[in-house]
Amino acid sequence: MEFVIKISQFLLSLSLLIVLHELGHFIPARLFKTRVEKFYLFFDIKYSLFKKKIGDTVYGIGWLPLGGYVKIAGMIDESMDKEQMALPPQPWEFRAKPAWQRLIIMLGGVTVNFLLAIVIYIGMSYYYGDEILPNKNIPDGVLIESTVLNDAGIKTGDKIVAVDDFVIEDFMQIYEHILFGQQVTIERDGVQSKIELPQDFLSQISDAKEKRFVSLRMPFIINEVPDSSFNKSAGLKKGDIITAFGDTQTKYTDEVITALDHYKGQVVTATVLRDKNTFTTPLTINEDGKLGLVYLTGATPKTLGELGYYKFEIKKYGFLEAIPVGLVKTKDKVLSYFKQFKAIFTPSTGAYKEVGGFKAIYDVFPSVWSWEYFWSITAFLSIMLGVLNLLPIPALDGGHVTFLLYEIISGRKPTEKFLEGAQVVGFVILIMLVLFANGNDIFKAITD
Repeated sequence: MEFVIKISQFLLSLSLLIVLHELGHFIPARLFKTRVEKFYLFFDIKYSLFKKKIGDTVYGIGWLPLGGYVKIAGMIDESMDKEQMALPPQPWEFRAKPAWQRLIIMLGGVTVNFLLAIVIYIGMSYYYGDEILPNKNIPDGVLIESTVLNDAGIKTGDKIVAVDDFVIEDFMQIYEHILFGQQVTIERDGVQSKIELPQDFLSQISDAKEKRFVSLRMPFIINEVPDSSFNKSAGLKKGDIITAFGDTQTKYTDEVITALDHYKGQVVTATVLRDKNTFTTPLTINEDGKLGLVYLTGATPKTLGELGYYKFEIKKYGFLEAIPVGLVKTKDKVLSYFKQFKAIFTPSTGAYKEVGGFKAIYDVFPSVWSWEYFWSITAFLSIMLGVLNLLPIPALDGGHVTFLLYEIISGRKPTEKFLEGAQVVGFVILIMLVLFANGNDIFKAITD
């Protein structure tokens, strides 16, 4: 069932993005009276799952879900229709249109991608609002689960104040900025200091195979007392929170784990919180430093707020207020993605190891259906698709735009023979990038 939910979200998001991106090319093409011969969701190599001709355009669904396309008459594209290009230009063909019209047609797809992200972020801000955890509301610092960060000098209990010159105001900003940061400002015991991250930080994180490296410190909440537990008769039940062992206070799970290591092989009186009341009970800690209990590894913001651990804030926006919020979110995501790109093309960072293909995108979607997560992921994927398509690689929109800008500035149009050769080169580059990204997915699946 989990697979069905994840693949459904993945295909719905992918289909929406492809159709809207291609509509971005289709609509201006039709406005400029340019013939569109095919409009396809997914690729129709050899055969189609569905197709229907309406007017001059065949609309269809292909069987290979790796993208989609519109085939515009008189345009050198992945179809490499040399027979059509050998004939004299016709008034309805792309090549017969003024350069400025062709430029608008080629920019239509990425324009729709960025507009879609803006619309989604505005809609989400208006409908859901923002649930944030201000950095100032994290009294005892964060949990560091990464050996790489530990080796760099950042420890559990440190407050992360800033990354480079960016001051952290919201907890969620830490993860995004630290990945591509160079210097982290921490506060420990009331004293601030700066810690340099290794240049190949991303590479080390990837090699360490650590799923999380910065997270919130959580209370030790019991989720289950197994029948086989040697502490079964201690009177504990689901929802109880261990807050101390003897005189050692254990507000957080990491402190409980440290205490268990200290008291292993002993019977210790534990202080337990239940329904805002406390009681004590002796607990056996075995030689491995275990209690024989199952505890929660995460808790909802509502639970953490009710327990007094963290004070979350909910920001609600009216429709007009949501517009600038959505614009800022889009801008921040675009800048963040460009920062990721810079890291990927800087080999010393090792960021290229984290490049993923279709499986990586599939894995981003949650195992339960959530419209909030779905729209958030779709907005980011739309930005990603827009940025990728702007790359000046022949066969991508950015490649066509580059040649059109050259034509507009120089007044000279590249020859069709040159464009055909560039298209082949661009297509080879794209195939190599797709193989590399999806090869990374396969390698991670094998080695994880």
